[in-house]
Amino acid sequence: MENFSFIGLNMIDIITILVGIFAFLSVLVVWSTMTANPINKRLKLLAERKDALRSGIVAPKRRATQIKKADQGMGFMKDIVDKVTFFKTEQTEKIVITLMQAGYRNNDALIMFTFGKITLPFFMMGFALTLVYGLQVWEGNTIGQIGLGTGLVLLGYMMPNLIVSNTITKRKSSIQKALPDALDLMVICAEAGLTLDASMTRVASEMSRQSEELSDEFGLAAIELGFLSDRREALYNLTNRVPLKAVRSVVATLIQTEKYGTPLAHSLRVLSQEMRNDRMMKAEEKAARLPAIMTIPLIMFILPMLFIILLGPAACSIADNVIGRF
Repeated sequence: MENFSFIGLNMIDIITILVGIFAFLSVLVVWSTMTANPINKRLKLLAERKDALRSGIVAPKRRATQIKKADQGMGFMKDIVDKVTFFKTEQTEKIVITLMQAGYRNNDALIMFTFGKITLPFFMMGFALTLVYGLQVWEGNTIGQIGLGTGLVLLGYMMPNLIVSNTITKRKSSIQKALPDALDLMVICAEAGLTLDASMTRVASEMSRQSEELSDEFGLAAIELGFLSDRREALYNLTNRVPLKAVRSVVATLIQTEKYGTPLAHSLRVLSQEMRNDRMMKAEEKAARLPAIMTIPLIMFILPMLFIILLGPAACSIADNVIGRF
């Protein structure tokens, strides 16, 4: 490896270049994280959704023109996706719903997701070829090299799905934790005489610090309640964006309240108490599983040390007495 050369570069030069690239990417990620403002981004997306709903009601032709202009902004990625993709309409709708559940609701989310699915396997394949033939990783082990390349290509293909799935899980967890508090705030707003959309707008504003995800969904639902002709459609859209049993219960309660005229505050108060009870029961279930979970670590790590501490001095004393007699 000391005389190794690749396109005129020795091993030290290649390692230096790779370290520099990773350092630059790390600084870029940290900088983008520190400078990003999620609140402004969320408000911008809500404003875009509000404009889209307004344009759909007032001027459908203008709305189509706006969407067309937004699609043209993707440029290169959109051209590649249009030429390569062969997704059916049903598959496209499922992907769009999944992206919405992850919080990606702009018009370019589907294009970026599909572009990643198409290009990342080729990128990882190039990275695998660089490792195998450039850096000569696992030289002489053909099966290992083939396995490395195949694993990296599959990782590149599955990476967009893994990122979206992880985002959905975190988003659902945040909404699940903050939902009882949001319902308590809705009870206060309902008792103060606010309408449903006004209550959701107020709750979205108050819950922005505790749960940005819940604030985002409630804010969008409030906008759709004010602009869509069918209010039930806005509530059903909320269940599509947040696939949680608790959210479905809230939506069913709100629809029943609007349909039959039942008191909104009383229904929400009962629902909030049930959610808190469910959360307490889940915590008790986790606590009840702790003895069974701790059995294996107790046997493998704690009991041997305890036996050594308790029986060690006695064993040493017995050994000294026996050796002393002989």
